[in-house]
Amino acid sequence: MSVAVAEPGWAGADRELAAAYAHCRRIARGHYENFTVGSWLLPRRFRDDLAALYAFARGGDDLADEGPATGRTERLAVYAARLERCAADPRAAGDPVFRALGETIRRRDLPVDALRDLLEAFRRDAAGETARFATFDDVLGYCRRSANPVGRLVLALFGYRDAERQARSDDVCTALQLTNFWQDVAGDHARGRVYVPDEDLDRFPGSREALAAGRVRPAFERLLAFEVERTRALFARGAALADMVVPRLGREVRVFAGGGLAILARIEAVRFDVFARRPTLRRRDLARIVLGALLA
Repeated sequence: MSVAVAEPGWAGADRELAAAYAHCRRIARGHYENFTVGSWLLPRRFRDDLAALYAFARGGDDLADEGPATGRTERLAVYAARLERCAADPRAAGDPVFRALGETIRRRDLPVDALRDLLEAFRRDAAGETARFATFDDVLGYCRRSANPVGRLVLALFGYRDAERQARSDDVCTALQLTNFWQDVAGDHARGRVYVPDEDLDRFPGSREALAAGRVRPAFERLLAFEVERTRALFARGAALADMVVPRLGREVRVFAGGGLAILARIEAVRFDVFARRPTLRRRDLARIVLGALLA
């Protein structure tokens, strides 16, 4: 991707802003995710905006999870204040990520509440409020802040702000977040976090002991099979979004949903043994998903 910013004409007039977006692109390119941010399936005019959103989210997530545990919530409070400052006046941001983010908010009229929700999810992580969840509704409540705002922000980039599209986007984003939870059961448990709700561990006697031991047992297999199936149901409900948006965004929806469904299939293929090895996708899997989206 070139250093030029997304919209022609204003890069030369504002080198500081061009440099801020370039900084965000470097952050986006420097982190591995299951699925690329700012996929080439999306219009080029949005790629810098997506990089700014990613850099903001990456920075908040790092503050919540990395560095000294003491003071994390305070550092996130400073981060939240920077968000408010850049939303009010992008040129007063004083930081390249927030300079780019503020400009994206201004030009695309993005909902700042969605960004605030992301920071609230990070704050809850930093404060240790997401170590365990009593019910599946509690998990969904966390996803409403940690995952769903991302889809709503992308919809807003394309000018979609209606409740129906947002609801279907929420289904896909929640399903992706849940897929990540089931994929990372072992790693999360090692970090002291359990996203499988207590009510589901109780529903399958013996699964709690299997989780504590880090070994697959029949009760844990039944538990994770249950979680995988209801995550698939969310993907199925959200699939309608692909036909409710412009084709290029629809293809992106299919890529993300297809990737999530492929991870769920991989979890099944290893008989739910997420302890031995984290289920991931290979390059040929991703290529097949992208090709399927292009042909849909």
